[in-house]
Amino acid sequence: MRNNVMVPWIRKYLPKTTKDIIGQSSSITHMKNFIKNFKQLKKKALLIYGPSGSGKTSSVYAISNEMNLEILEVNASDFRNKDLIDKTIGQSSKQQSLFMKEKLILVDEVDGLSGTKDRGGIQAIAKIIQNTSFPIICTATNPYEQKLSGLRSKCELVGLNELTYLNIFEKLKEICEKEKVKFEEIDLKSLSRRAAGDLRAAINDLQSLVSDGELKKEDVRELSERDKTETIIDALVRVFKIKDAKVASAAFDNVDEDFDQRFLWLDANLPKEYTRPEDLVRAYDALSKADVYRGRIRRWQHWRFLVYVNCLLTAGVATAKDGKYKEFVKYAPTMRLLKIWQANMKYQKRKAIAAKIAEKTHSSVKDAIKNTLPYMQVMMQKDKGMKTNLAEFFDLDKEEVAWMVK
Repeated sequence: MRNNVMVPWIRKYLPKTTKDIIGQSSSITHMKNFIKNFKQLKKKALLIYGPSGSGKTSSVYAISNEMNLEILEVNASDFRNKDLIDKTIGQSSKQQSLFMKEKLILVDEVDGLSGTKDRGGIQAIAKIIQNTSFPIICTATNPYEQKLSGLRSKCELVGLNELTYLNIFEKLKEICEKEKVKFEEIDLKSLSRRAAGDLRAAINDLQSLVSDGELKKEDVRELSERDKTETIIDALVRVFKIKDAKVASAAFDNVDEDFDQRFLWLDANLPKEYTRPEDLVRAYDALSKADVYRGRIRRWQHWRFLVYVNCLLTAGVATAKDGKYKEFVKYAPTMRLLKIWQANMKYQKRKAIAAKIAEKTHSSVKDAIKNTLPYMQVMMQKDKGMKTNLAEFFDLDKEEVAWMVK
């Protein structure tokens, strides 16, 4: 495979404005409001967190472009002690921009500071935040590490969503069309799934695979086969047949299934495997607690709860049994549960839209579903102008608008 394009696509298609950032509209709004209202806010910094490739750094640059801000970026891992941090970030937080523009300070990968080598680094940044004259934005993958506790208390936290494979697919498709690359959608979707939410990695993979203006099926297949992935069946065996919590907790690490699918598989096969009633009760207790955390993630976007979900789904279910089950069990998914789950997802979308309507109309969600939402759907389906106005007034995102006009 060879690539005749010299400019890295990850740089060429770097977002210029927030419209180019995918899947993070609410977080972008939060960041903009923070910068606009910085002088009136008690907390003078944001701590943006999210998975690799979700758009943390590029979001900050896109916002600075739109708001005509001078941006000073420092990578925390390049400044290993208090003195260096004070000389760079500390001085910049007080000095006016050379061109008298408003300034934004970006401290990237703040979780790259260790708790021992970088002695005093986190505390130095926290102190600078208290006295800064300009907004400071820090980024991290996991903001809940113990070493960041002193920083968290000084910052507003903004979480970025993990991008779905469809988010990534749309971006890759856009790049292919601009670069006049021939492709099959099935191959591009395969590449998007493989990225596991990391848009940056997906773009790099795409550029590395394109040869003579074409994305070839065999190249995508070859790349996918390099990744050693386990099946959901392998993972279920490790959870159901093993009592060791440490081994079980890694059961889904290499499985290409989302958490919803894992729930369905575990729920469907638990009664087949755990035949002792007391084991089954404890296992379903772990599963139900995991579902509670999953609900909190959906409602509040508290992605830090994912660690609890995974722990309960794996180690929680594995240690629920008193002894190992040696009998062979043929694991299978259940279509009934899948249909229930799909129906719930459909109603969740309706409920989310109704909640926005209820807030604006000062009514209950139940009243909004019964008395307002059906008429809104008709108006939005019949009149494009009305669709735009209502979507803007009720702050509906693209997915919600699509649901209303389907």
